[in-house]
Order: sequence, then C-alpha cells, then structure tokens
Amino acid sequence: MRRFLLIMPVALLLAAVVVVLATEYVVARPSRRAKDVAYLPATTPGFDKERHILDVYSPKAKAPAAGGYPVVLFIHGGSWTSGNKNIYTFIGRRLAKQGVVAVVINYRLAPPVHVPEQAADCARALAWTVQNITSYGGDPSRVFVMGHSAGGGLAALLATDDALLAANGLPQNPVRGAIMDDPAGLDMYSYLKEMKYEGDRQYLVPFGNDPAVWKEQSAIYKIRPGIPPFLFYIGGETYPSISGSSGRFRDRLKAIGQPAPYTVIPGRHHIPMVLQLYWQNNIIYKGLLKMVGA
Repeated sequence: MRRFLLIMPVALLLAAVVVVLATEYVVARPSRRAKDVAYLPATTPGFDKERHILDVYSPKAKAPAAGGYPVVLFIHGGSWTSGNKNIYTFIGRRLAKQGVVAVVINYRLAPPVHVPEQAADCARALAWTVQNITSYGGDPSRVFVMGHSAGGGLAALLATDDALLAANGLPQNPVRGAIMDDPAGLDMYSYLKEMKYEGDRQYLVPFGNDPAVWKEQSAIYKIRPGIPPFLFYIGGETYPSISGSSGRFRDRLKAIGQPAPYTVIPGRHHIPMVLQLYWQNNIIYKGLLKMVGA
C-alpha cells in the first residue's frame, strides 16, 4: 500500500503532463510559428542575436478579411531584467487559434542596457511588424500592442510616444490599441521619487538615477488627445503600485475624454494575471478579441 501511495503522485503528474501536451498539440494545429526571426539586421551596431528576435504565430486558415488578420504584438515582463519570449508560446498559440496574428518579442535586458534602450528595441520590433506582417497573413493597418508587468509599461510607451517610434523607423504611430495586463512602470517618476516599498532601489538598475529619465520613460506623462484606446485588466490582489498607477492612468484618460475599460479580476495576484492566458476562454482574450475585431 505504501508503495502504491508513492507511485500515485508520480502517476498524477505524468497524467497532467500528458493532458498539457495534448492540449498544446490541439491548440498548435490551427497555427504556424515562425521562430527566432531577427527584427534588426545583424549588421546593426549592438545587434544581439538572442534578444533582437521575435516569434510570429499565424492562423493556418486564410484570413476572412481582404487585408489580413488583426495583429497583436506581445511584450513580456520580468522587472526589465529578466524574461524571454519562449515562456509565452501559449499566448501566441491561443491568439492564433482565435484569428489573430501574434508577434511575441524579446528585447535587451538590464543590465547592461537601460529602459530607454529597451523601449527602442520594442519600437524596432513594432517597425519590423508593420513592414513585414503581411507575409504572415497579418494586416499592418490593424496592429495592437499588449504587455504584462514591465511589458505593459513598454507597450504603453509604444502607444503614446510618437517621438520614440519616429526615432526607430515609424514616422506615424501604427498602434490601434493597447491591452494592459497588470502593467508596471506606467509612472516610474512618482514611484522612484517616493521609494516607499522595500527593495525599490532594484529598479534603479533598469531606470538609472536621473529623474528626467524616469519621467521620460513613464507613459502616464504622454497622455494626450488622439492616442490609441487602452484596455486594462488588473489583479485584485496585485501590487499596490500597479493598481495605483493604473488607476491614475485611467483617470487621466477620462480627463481627456477617452474612457478606458478597466476590469479588476478578484483574487488574482500579479503572476497569475499572465498565467491565466493559458486558457483560451479567459476574460482578457474576450476583451482583446473585441478590441481588435477578430
């Protein structure tokens, strides 16, 4: 009996692995993945063969619309110091299965680079997407950005900072909307000035010591009439800094006459806010699909 009880957890684990793999196979069948596509020429100064790459997930079926499928560029989180696109294959697969071309990117991490360089990398990936996504079945006139945690802050910069885009190959902002999944970094200027939480000094590694840089890399100070619509999903149990800055961002949008749908998901902590995207019928996908017109 004791031996049977020891075997049972292993058997359950193996069964769970089989279920997950089977699910991934079913999800993967309707989509194609173009892996490790460089979004910068290898001759570009500072080119990083591990970080200046992206994956494209495309539906196998022909797009019903003449222009192609809507496109979502996803930016991973990781406190600006960690993270990798390869962790988020499930997001690419789920989006492709639901009629969206997904672009999941890497960008350089701190150290040795800082957030301005990371934002430039994301802008370059966006420029590559606009210029090349037709070859993958996507519509370059319907490009949206999405990010979790630090990736949310970077995605917000793409939606609001036209100067950043112009400096990186995009004279006109192509972003049609931004999906914020528990975003961090929307207002690093206030956050780093206050230093009210234990461990806050770690964020000086990606942001540096200059308050002018903190403000320049905070999308909340770039809100103005004419920016793309935003869609917020916030964990009910997330960090106060995230819920606070997201709420202030929403309020500033309202002040310019641009209300942003803002959903608080009860009981959700920060990391589960992205892990829940494993499930296709997740509330975030429902709102996303409506926004992008999929």
